[in-house]
Amino acid sequence: MKNLGLLLTLWLASIYGLKAQVAVEVTMDRDQFLPNESVPVAVRVVNRSGQTIHLGKEVDWLTFSVESHDGFIIAKYGEVPVMKEFDLQSSERATRRCDLSPYFNLGQPGHYSVIATVRIKDWNIELSSEPKTFDVIQGTKIWEQEFGVPGKALTNTALPEVRKYILQQATFMKESSLYLRLTDATETQCYKLIRVGPMSSVSHPEPKLDKASNLHLVYQTGSRIFTYSLVNPSGELIKRQTYEYANSRPRLGIDDEGKVSVVGGSRRIASSDLPVASPTSSPNDVPPPKP
Repeated sequence: MKNLGLLLTLWLASIYGLKAQVAVEVTMDRDQFLPNESVPVAVRVVNRSGQTIHLGKEVDWLTFSVESHDGFIIAKYGEVPVMKEFDLQSSERATRRCDLSPYFNLGQPGHYSVIATVRIKDWNIELSSEPKTFDVIQGTKIWEQEFGVPGKALTNTALPEVRKYILQQATFMKESSLYLRLTDATETQCYKLIRVGPMSSVSHPEPKLDKASNLHLVYQTGSRIFTYSLVNPSGELIKRQTYEYANSRPRLGIDDEGKVSVVGGSRRIASSDLPVASPTSSPNDVPPPKP
C-alpha cells in the first residue's frame, strides 16, 4: 500500500512538473458576444520542456469543453477541427485560432467558461488550460422587418419563404456596435449574425429594403462620419462605403422603381470600405440564402 501511495505521489508530481514545462492558455480578444455570434479563441502552447513536442497529427490533439455557469447543459455539435502537424521546439510557442460557435450551442445569454486540452501522444499525457470566462448578452433590438426571399418559390403561385432582418445594438468596453441578425419569421432559427460595424452611441440607423429584399443601411460612426452598408437576403455584407456630413446629412432615398441609394453627404474613400458591388436588381440574381 505504501508503494502504491509513493507511485501515485510520483505520478502526480510528474504531471504537475509537465504542466509547468508545457503551458496551455486560452485567450480571447473580447469577453462579450451576442447569441449565435462567432466566438473566436486562440490557444497558446508554450514549450519549456527541453524536448521537441510533435503536435497536430491526431484528430483529438486539441479539444475544447464549454461550461455554463447558469446551470444549463450546453449542446456540443462536434469537435473543433484543428488538424495540422507541427513540431514545437523547446523555448518556442505556437498559437492556433478557431471559432467555437459552430460546434457549441451558445445561443442562450449567460456566463460561460472554456477549457482547452492538449494531448501529447508521445508522452501519453493531456494538459489543460485554466478556464477562460466569457458572457453571451442579449443586446438591444432597435428595428426589425419581415421580407419574402426572392427566387425561393418554385412557382409564382407558391407562398414565398418569409425571413426577418433584425438590427441590434450592443456595447462592449464602451464601444457601441451595430449587428444584423437574419432569422425565420418567428425568430426560432437564426441563419446569420454579422457585426455590421462600429456605431456612434447617438446614431439612429436608417434601414430600407429594395424590391429584391436587399437591406440598405445608413448609420453614424463619428461626429460627422456615416457608413452605408448593403446586405443581401443571405445575410452577406456585400458593400460598405463611407460618407461625410457636407452640406447635408447622408440619408437613403428610393425611386419609383424601388432602387435605393444614398442622398446627400460627401463620399469619402476609407480603408474600411468593401469593394463596390451593385445591389441585386432582379430576384433571380439574388444568391440563394444559406441557412
